[in-house]
Amino acid sequence: MSKSSYRDIARLAGVGTATVERVLNGRGGVRPELAEKVVIAARSLNYPRTLPDAHRGLLRIEVLMVRPETTFYRRLSKAFERIAATLDPLVVVHRSFTEEMNPEQIARHIRSTDVPRAGLILAVPNSPLIKAAVEAVAAQGVPIVHVVTRALEKTGAFVGIDNEAAGRTAAWFIARMARTKGPVVALCHPIYQVHRDRIRGFSSYFAAHPGPIAFEWLGFTRDEEHFSAETLAIALEKYPDLVGLYNAGGANSALISVLRRHPRGREILFIGHELTDYTRAALSDGIMDVVLDQAPEAQAQRALDLVLRRIGLTDVEPDPSPIRFITITAEGL
Repeated sequence: MSKSSYRDIARLAGVGTATVERVLNGRGGVRPELAEKVVIAARSLNYPRTLPDAHRGLLRIEVLMVRPETTFYRRLSKAFERIAATLDPLVVVHRSFTEEMNPEQIARHIRSTDVPRAGLILAVPNSPLIKAAVEAVAAQGVPIVHVVTRALEKTGAFVGIDNEAAGRTAAWFIARMARTKGPVVALCHPIYQVHRDRIRGFSSYFAAHPGPIAFEWLGFTRDEEHFSAETLAIALEKYPDLVGLYNAGGANSALISVLRRHPRGREILFIGHELTDYTRAALSDGIMDVVLDQAPEAQAQRALDLVLRRIGLTDVEPDPSPIRFITITAEGL
């Protein structure tokens, strides 16, 4: 098979041969977005030459997340860091955090053109401002992948678990494992579509399986420790015979603390998300019964695979099915 020529690369990249020559010989004077196209085309055609050092790190994939103080997002960020270290030096994965409750700041960051991006991976909540920003960036041709949760329903690929199935699974466990008959409550952070999807699945299971163990009340927590503890305290006062608790969001440590202090804390079947130091300890001593972990490491890998496929650095099509969530009990630790 004959080797690729400048003309082949130029045709694939949609530029002139003079542009190809300048990029591959490191002579500069080429706009970054055009240089990206040339490098991608050269690599996809297996052009037999080491790319010049001036273009190493040319492909910048930005990952935008929230809440760096949480174990889950630290796990997700660390996963991106580890995977990035295994990629071609051509690719730089830049991780940023922004304020969860500041949609204006998130939208500005998404729209930012300070540094050219080869791809954008988002783990942020949805709001009208954020949706508009995502649509604007997508219109510029930047590949977008939503990970964990969707900031926009129809623009960009989504990597995450089947959240409705997770909610139904939590309901199934409570309906089958609750220690006695009585009411069930659920908690969530409503700014996230995926949390609403979990509650939809949870509610639909109980609606389809009416009985003496019933879903009675939904509380909103903001995934904030103090507010979550207060919301659970309200639920315990409202339902002194509570038999089941499902937390579709975060702030499990606050809920665990409330249940540890409550006289009936160990009688309530408690299911939540994400394996952390807090939930591991709570499983071990019987405060929690089941943890549904959404495997952020697998989500990071899939998200990067999708971007790399879109920008032409791999021919492998990532698996389109949802990431499998992991069911963990004390016996599985």
